[in-house]
Amino acid sequence: MLVLFAHSGTGSTVATVHRGDGVVLQLPGYDRKHRVPHDLAHFATERALGLTAGVFGAIAAGGVFANMRLVSGKPRHDAALRSRRLLEAHKRALTMAELIAGVVHRAVEEDEAGRAPVLVREAWVSFDGTECPWTDAQVTEAVTTLAELAEEWEAHGAVRATWPDDLVAPMPEAHGVKRGRRGRT
Repeated sequence: MLVLFAHSGTGSTVATVHRGDGVVLQLPGYDRKHRVPHDLAHFATERALGLTAGVFGAIAAGGVFANMRLVSGKPRHDAALRSRRLLEAHKRALTMAELIAGVVHRAVEEDEAGRAPVLVREAWVSFDGTECPWTDAQVTEAVTTLAELAEEWEAHGAVRATWPDDLVAPMPEAHGVKRGRRGRT
């Protein structure tokens, strides 16, 4: 999945997402006060930590957030239903991604990269109560990736990045009545 982060007409940012199914969506940002776009922090953090069910993994799987808009392409006939099921099933993972991406974002914004592993561990423990699933090296990679993308953003006002095909949120099983001709009496 190709993602282009650019300045929007409102002074904020917009991420234009080109999904593998041919659908192109825009995800507006609400971060005029930050040097580094928050959605760019999501991208860098989720990719570096291997989060399949974060914001970009959910979008790659067919999730469409309420603030997104269709730019081009033809969504599946059941796209809205699939998106709702997907986002509902991964609500906890999306909340966690928001928390961890926020910590990494703040570390880069405030030049606190060295403290990021400790801050991520603390955030994880407050969220889950268990040992943090990521190593200090993985967190440092997330911070380094975001810092590199931030440099590109500041130099060019845009970032073009590719989301890995293997980091896609799993689609939950459909529950309910199965329809069709088979089994009818």
